Amino acid sequence: MRRPIDRITTGRLAYLLRFVAVTLGSFLLGKTLFILYNYKLSGTMSLGDFLGVLFHGASLDLAVVGYLIALPLLVVLVSYAFTSFPARRVLLAYHLIISAVLALVFVGDTALYPFWGFKLDGTVFLYLDSPKNAFASVPLGFTLLGGLIAQLWAFGLFTLLQKSTPRRWERGSRPILGAVGVLALLPLTVLVIRGGVGRSVTNVGQVYFSQNQFLNHAAVNPVFSLFSSLDKVEDYDAEYNFFSEQQRAQLVAGLYPREAPAEIELLRTQRPNIVLIILESFGAKYIESFGGMPDITPNLDRLAREGVVFSQCYANSYRTDRGVLSTLSGYPSFPTHSVMKMPAKSRTLSGIARELQRVGYATDFLYGGDANFTNMKGYLLGSGYERVTDDRDLDRSLPRQSWGVQDGATFDYLYRAIQQRGTDRPWHTGFLTLSSHEPFIVPYQRFAEEVPNAFAYVDDCIGQFADRLRKTKAWDNLLVICVADHGYSTGPSKERHTSRIHHIPMLWFGGAIKEPRRIDQLMTQSDLAATLLAQLGLSYRDFPFSRNILAANYTYPFAYYTFNDGFGFIDSTGITVMENVGEQLLEQHPSPSAERIARGRALLQTTHDDLARR
Repeated sequence: MRRPIDRITTGRLAYLLRFVAVTLGSFLLGKTLFILYNYKLSGTMSLGDFLGVLFHGASLDLAVVGYLIALPLLVVLVSYAFTSFPARRVLLAYHLIISAVLALVFVGDTALYPFWGFKLDGTVFLYLDSPKNAFASVPLGFTLLGGLIAQLWAFGLFTLLQKSTPRRWERGSRPILGAVGVLALLPLTVLVIRGGVGRSVTNVGQVYFSQNQFLNHAAVNPVFSLFSSLDKVEDYDAEYNFFSEQQRAQLVAGLYPREAPAEIELLRTQRPNIVLIILESFGAKYIESFGGMPDITPNLDRLAREGVVFSQCYANSYRTDRGVLSTLSGYPSFPTHSVMKMPAKSRTLSGIARELQRVGYATDFLYGGDANFTNMKGYLLGSGYERVTDDRDLDRSLPRQSWGVQDGATFDYLYRAIQQRGTDRPWHTGFLTLSSHEPFIVPYQRFAEEVPNAFAYVDDCIGQFADRLRKTKAWDNLLVICVADHGYSTGPSKERHTSRIHHIPMLWFGGAIKEPRRIDQLMTQSDLAATLLAQLGLSYRDFPFSRNILAANYTYPFAYYTFNDGFGFIDSTGITVMENVGEQLLEQHPSPSAERIARGRALLQTTHDDLARR
């Protein structure tokens, strides 16, 4: 006995509807868990805000469903060619794959958001070659719990998808009519994926609806955010084309002056031995002498009174790999690209170590963690460091934390290495600290709160290091430079990329300093290269985006930085921080400025064009 055509067809349609319902339900569950776990970052959030997240985010959720349902639609169409089609068995593998992927993406997004401050995107693939380090910021307890939740989520989603699929689909008496009906669904699916028939297509910014960036981020489907960002990985010069070439050139004219000598001499010698300490996450907000909180860093405050303070320095970026490269190579940062992870690009950059090596310096770099993370070791060696010492080279008995050897032990190692240096040639050591980073577990207790306590620990390490060196012969010809790789925020997500968080310290001290001085020029960490090399009487022409801030031609001081799909621009007229998605202004002081926005955008375009040419 043949089944009626409507029953045969509606069985297939019912499966498709159940597929949509189950996947959409998983997205709503994921967003709810995301909000609950990251609730402290929301500032304040009402029931209306929660419903707004679900409502405004629905378009991206439906777009992802549109992509996911494409294969089931094809399977349904093919099934009409068979008298009896084993639907559940054929779709089993697909259900398993998408269940696992969705679970991993949503749990990973929830876990990483407090530390990264943006939705999961293609950036994650830059770090997955070292999963241990990529998730080192995430507490172990949540990592284990997250893994369990991901497994349960995947199992539950897979079970529901399988249960919603009939074991078999019969052909029916009118298979052609049924197939035509399924084909009619394809244009609808395309429209859902595209976001309608208008000129614009589905994009992350379309779900932004609030001045509260956390709510906007919560509305974004992380699967869409992740996979839609992948096409941006290589097409650098096609990104951020805001202006014609003539307009762009006019807006950036004079922003990066030509090479010029310094008007102020900071050093007693042009060939000091140099220790460059890059302080992990050490924002100026934690240092009183840089306008920050009192009592946390008494040693840096003491050293600031006898050294050179660069009071208005800003981090170029928000991640260590970008900050380290900006510091050492004087190269700007990018919203969604890590140049350190691009050997073909990073090898075209010069570096402070390479320029020092050319005039006879011995060069080396110390890091207590894994220097292979984000291709750091390859970059360091390529930029002029003759030797890189990291976790694997240090004694296994040294105390370690999640990221590697604790800073107290690495400062001791560095002190002993300096003591053993000969005097036949000048030397330069780069050193990246790691203890002032999540999870902030340090062998020190001065504050009850773990974050300021970790910064106080690093400050104590620096103080002891400086005091011991002061008693050695190495001190008289020593220049120690402390600069942060980026800032750190414990507040709501909306302040994570503000100028206050990107404000970082840069301090020069040591016996090679001529006299104490405070320099209040606006600058970024990428200006260290030109400023330092000029003090040494060396050329910095190979650093086109680094400025000698003590030169006579540095007449338009400004700071420019980037974060995930956004930028900050600061000059004497004020501050503008803008997120490109939805053109959200995160900070504008004292008032909006079309000129600052235009120059920030012109720099986004200019730097991406430069990256494309390398």
